[in-house]
Amino acid sequence: MTAPVRVRFAPSPTGRPQVGNIRTAMFDWLFARHTGGTFILRIEDTDVTRKVEGAVEYIMEGLKWLGLDWDEGPDVGGDYGPYYQSQRLDLYKQAAERLVEQGNAYYCYCSPERLEAMRKEQVARKQPPGYDRLCRNLSPQETAAKESAGIKPVVRFKVPTEGQTGFHDLIYGDVVFENSNIDDFVMLKSDGYPTYHLANVVDDHAMKISHVIRGEDWISSTPRHILMYRAFGYEPPQYIHNPLILGPDRSKLSKRHGAMSILEYRDDGYLPETMFNFIALIGWSLDDKTELMTRQQLVENFSLERMGKTGAIFNKEKLDWMNGVYIRSLTIDDLTQRALPFLDKGLPENIKRPLDVDYVRQVMPLIQERAKKLAEIPELTKFFFTEELNYDPALLIAKNMTAESTLKTLEVASQRIQPLSSFNEEVLEALLRPLAEELGIKAGQLFSPLRTAVSGETATPPLFEMMEVLGKGRCLKRIDEAVAKLKKLSS
Repeated sequence: MTAPVRVRFAPSPTGRPQVGNIRTAMFDWLFARHTGGTFILRIEDTDVTRKVEGAVEYIMEGLKWLGLDWDEGPDVGGDYGPYYQSQRLDLYKQAAERLVEQGNAYYCYCSPERLEAMRKEQVARKQPPGYDRLCRNLSPQETAAKESAGIKPVVRFKVPTEGQTGFHDLIYGDVVFENSNIDDFVMLKSDGYPTYHLANVVDDHAMKISHVIRGEDWISSTPRHILMYRAFGYEPPQYIHNPLILGPDRSKLSKRHGAMSILEYRDDGYLPETMFNFIALIGWSLDDKTELMTRQQLVENFSLERMGKTGAIFNKEKLDWMNGVYIRSLTIDDLTQRALPFLDKGLPENIKRPLDVDYVRQVMPLIQERAKKLAEIPELTKFFFTEELNYDPALLIAKNMTAESTLKTLEVASQRIQPLSSFNEEVLEALLRPLAEELGIKAGQLFSPLRTAVSGETATPPLFEMMEVLGKGRCLKRIDEAVAKLKKLSS
């Protein structure tokens, strides 16, 4: 195709977009940016009964969070609007009426009750459910009688009863369906709203869409769209059907696999850079080994031909690993700014707000290597901010130590720390490492109770760096509190 690349992401506002939806948007966006084409956002809001309030805003916010900017759409406009399908109803009505006039479609007056009874009968006979074409050849007199009775019809497409309909898919190759297996599907509902089949064909043509990227579950619907394109005399777009994203058990990815809507990943502390990189590599690859790619590298290297033919596994462990890599690559200033909203939300309420940004900036280097998600940072750092530590005094006692020996060790350490005029990592290490030898104990037998005393934790950032950030006054106060706990424990 020599036409400019124009692709669309066309979500229905019936819920919050999941990873599979967002991957489609991402492939559209990458293809458009790689080719210098146009990325369009179109809201397919014709399913009125399932529309969820706020879903459009959520979809847009999720796309913006990932940096998937659109060139045409509801909020930015464009030459082919409106970009809400609910504002294009006249176009669909005109299109349906045109096909009726051409003899490619017809009005169907069957009631929902009749259709339900028909389907039950088909199921009982073990026949594939489908419309029996009762209204396909109504006489003018029969049609007039239905109209005079006030029955509002739907419009059905008149599918050829013989022959085949096929199309070429960029991933699956040539796909062919027997027309005898396609029923006369509804194009326009009795309320004047189109079905997906009619709306997407009309709009994709009107908006000059060159490529349609969507899930493989739409393959069986594509012959219907091809038949409609032929009836209208339109050139169909190039189709690219993605294999579905699978859970670890190779079933379709769902919430039971831990899948979330896109902004839930944001709220759980995943970086947008991580999600962009990770999602782009679900079903697409550069060379089967490169895992970390910047946005620019993905744009430069993206091609439809590198999309896989088999379902790709959503690997949560890989996502967590990748997010940790991206967190470690942030500058301290950047990490501080990203961590602040999570600290504000996640730290205990009794901690004074607003948090001291300079102090947070001192804390961040100590946990940057350990955090896999931004949402973990409050738990990793809470002892830096709280005044009261609550922990089991038994945690103070190191291996092969007693409450009494630990008590003595902490008392001596406190006495040595008190006169220090400088309180930094180098000074503390120069003081405390020789002290262990002087006390006749291993370094760990001194450092372990000190670590727990000043943090209330047994696993923390490096001890001396942590003590430097906590400050001399706070460390001495906490060591004294640990001594009091041990005295109580051994009394």
